[in-house]
Amino acid sequence: MKKQSVKVHYAGGFKNRRQFLKISGLTLASAGVLAACKDDNNDMPTPDPDPETPFDLGEGDLGVLNYAYALEQLEADFYTKVVNSFYSGISDDEKQVLTDLYNHEVNHREFFKAALTAATSGDTDLITPELEFDYGGLDFSDRAQVLGTAKVLEDTGVAAYNGAGYLITNADYLLIAGKIVSVEARHASAIRSLLNPDSADFSGDDVVDGNGLDQALAPSVILAAVAGTGFVKTEFTANKLP
Repeated sequence: MKKQSVKVHYAGGFKNRRQFLKISGLTLASAGVLAACKDDNNDMPTPDPDPETPFDLGEGDLGVLNYAYALEQLEADFYTKVVNSFYSGISDDEKQVLTDLYNHEVNHREFFKAALTAATSGDTDLITPELEFDYGGLDFSDRAQVLGTAKVLEDTGVAAYNGAGYLITNADYLLIAGKIVSVEARHASAIRSLLNPDSADFSGDDVVDGNGLDQALAPSVILAAVAGTGFVKTEFTANKLP
């Protein structure tokens, strides 16, 4: 599994945020390598794939891993398009932050792909397929549209991991999920800082409750919201997840 490198660039007021993101990505990459090398096949239920019906994510740990892999595919694909054609007038600082997020999300996607391959002994019938995406009228040359979409995707990622954590039985996977959700929350803060610099918006009063906790949403709620964007063109189901 080839890991994307995360370079350190110090740029004025972004120094702390950049260090924050850099440390997050490296921590996950190290943990991901260790977890992905494990074969936890014995803990996995065995779905019954039917080639005549859409792929179903499955249940238990396998279902959650497939669920996370699907979401990470979306985020990685989105940021790939962002960094391949940055929006008009982007600053060097913004370019570097978005590049960091791209690297992190690609690492997340590849981690889950490797973890699922190890857990299923490479049985691709049990692994979420490579999804196709279509962003319709989203204008990647428009800063507001790109950062607004990034904010939605990062908030969705945090709520998704928070809402699925209780479904994970394997302690190693739970540990990794905890690391990833902390990275996703840092992404959400970084995007908010780009949208509204020097404000307190990074803490996300719109998603963090009075107890200082982010939203936690069930897979069915998250997947319905993702379907609502129209971005995911590959049909799949999650009939065994709440």
